[in-house]
Amino acid sequence: MQTKNIAIVGSGLVGSLLALYLRKRNYSVTVFDRRPDIRTIEFSGRSINLAMSVRGWKTLDNIGIGDEVRKLAIPMHKRTMHVTGEPVYHQYYGKDGEAIFSIPRGILNKKMITLAENAGVVFRFNEKVWDIDLPEAKIYTGETEKSEWKEYQYDMIFGCDGAFSRVRHKMQRRSRFNYSQKFLNTGYKELGIPPNPDGSHKLDKNSLHIWPRGKFMLIALPNLDGSFTCTLFMPHEGENSFETLTNDDQVRKFWKQHFSDTIAIMPTLLNDFKNNPTSALVTIKCYPWTYWNKVALVGDSAHAIVPFYGQGMNAGFEDISVLDEIIEKLGDDNWEAIFETYQKARKPNADAIAELSYRNFIEMSSKTADPEFLLRKKIEKRFAEKYPNKWMPLYSRVTFSHRPYAEALETGEYQAAIMDQVMEMDNIESIWDSDEVEQYIFELLNAKKYNFQN
Repeated sequence: MQTKNIAIVGSGLVGSLLALYLRKRNYSVTVFDRRPDIRTIEFSGRSINLAMSVRGWKTLDNIGIGDEVRKLAIPMHKRTMHVTGEPVYHQYYGKDGEAIFSIPRGILNKKMITLAENAGVVFRFNEKVWDIDLPEAKIYTGETEKSEWKEYQYDMIFGCDGAFSRVRHKMQRRSRFNYSQKFLNTGYKELGIPPNPDGSHKLDKNSLHIWPRGKFMLIALPNLDGSFTCTLFMPHEGENSFETLTNDDQVRKFWKQHFSDTIAIMPTLLNDFKNNPTSALVTIKCYPWTYWNKVALVGDSAHAIVPFYGQGMNAGFEDISVLDEIIEKLGDDNWEAIFETYQKARKPNADAIAELSYRNFIEMSSKTADPEFLLRKKIEKRFAEKYPNKWMPLYSRVTFSHRPYAEALETGEYQAAIMDQVMEMDNIESIWDSDEVEQYIFELLNAKKYNFQN
């Protein structure tokens, strides 16, 4: 059988990992990227550290590179909460031993490109794709939109070129292509905490640190070199917004008022704030993700989401493992069926994690400091630990299981409705760990006969 000749647009995490998967099936793979090779440039100023969880690890392990990537990662077992006027406290993510893993985006992306290159993938950096002939699977590249273009012919094209995908843009021009984009009023800016002189971390390195302040928050994720990558999430406009912080004095005053406990550990704050861009957060939905047997979207180009569940990369990697399983099941001689099965399997789950990610922003920025919310989580955790076949917390279902995102959203809404009723019990603060509360949860579960099997 003739070897497929495949183009991937975008050399980011999803593009480079998909290239590895397709090479393993002995396809000829070329990756185009308008940017230079990130292994040759400084990568900083616009990154939220990645939080790898089981969906991402599965995709890496299936291709045999999980252990190599684990060398780049730091496990985070808990959130460490820095609430104004209160002692620092911890919220554990899951059961003992369960963790999400902090990995700098640039370091992981460089590693993936090298692994793909070693496997025989051809990368064409500094080559911008200006147009795609969808029916013919042709790509046109050039220095500018008006310069002379090069034409490349392929059997298939995969768009892995992010939220503002050139491949998807071409698909949008076709009839009956559904598309929506929604920007949050909240943007983000990358900041940093350097290591101690001896290379150790200034904060607990096995935590995702959060300073929740209602409509804005600061987070910090650890790096292997002892530093932390910090991200300030804040409205673009209005009170306590990026538009109100335009000089050093305003930033200094704001920081002293809201994040005073970090001033001593952030010596580069003013420089970082001035030089690193303020970036936007967008949710993008579209359908279909494929064009006949020629073109398919994978990752953010199909379903960009906000980063508050740490699932953007994990969802993109899961696209790849699901696609690979479908190829294995159907064989690789009917790509129209493969693409149709792939998009139908992934679309509902992409929509679900988009919704969950938005809701988790509300939880992280404001609810994590709310005593009633914390009590609610304690009750859930106690019940889940005693009856794991009856209740898996929503966060665990998303982060520490391979159950579909759509199922997690549906189950989570049902569990939330039950917990709403539990929290209305008389003296719930006093009886939260009693048999009475436990029995009430069982009654509510049995009333609906809902299946909470993991």
